[in-house]
Amino acid sequence: MAAHIELPWVHRVFSNLKTWALGVYHGLRPQHLQAYLDEFVFRFNRRRTRHAAFRSILAIGVAITPATYEMLIASETQG
Repeated sequence: MAAHIELPWVHRVFSNLKTWALGVYHGLRPQHLQAYLDEFVFRFNRRRTRHAAFRSILAIGVAITPATYEMLIASETQG
């Protein structure tokens, strides 16, 4: 039996996933896939508690050292 008859929601799931990826990330690139997934999990786990998300982001921002432009583009030129 055809997949769209047996599982009609499967096409909708993949269509929504593709639209989400193109809208949020302007396309998925394999070298950045882990970062995309990490961000998705971070947001998903904090979706109901806005104040917890803000505190987590604030704590992360305070804990890490600032990145310069040269540091950001160095990873692209090396790999």
